[in-house]
Amino acid sequence: MRTDGEVELTPCPHGPLLVRGATVVRDRDGRAHPVTRPVVAVCLCEKSQRLPWCDGTHKVIPR
Repeated sequence: MRTDGEVELTPCPHGPLLVRGATVVRDRDGRAHPVTRPVVAVCLCEKSQRLPWCDGTHKVIPR
């Protein structure tokens, strides 16, 4: 549970990292990506066509 101003991170098994309460997500190169939704899914497989956001590609990658 989070309180105002805190960011909550929830890893999804074999999927993205759900981020709640953030205003910005920085990618691996340090570029800032504004967050405009209450919850965003950040790609952990690094195969998304929309990095740093998850596009569901992890679902078709063999484990």
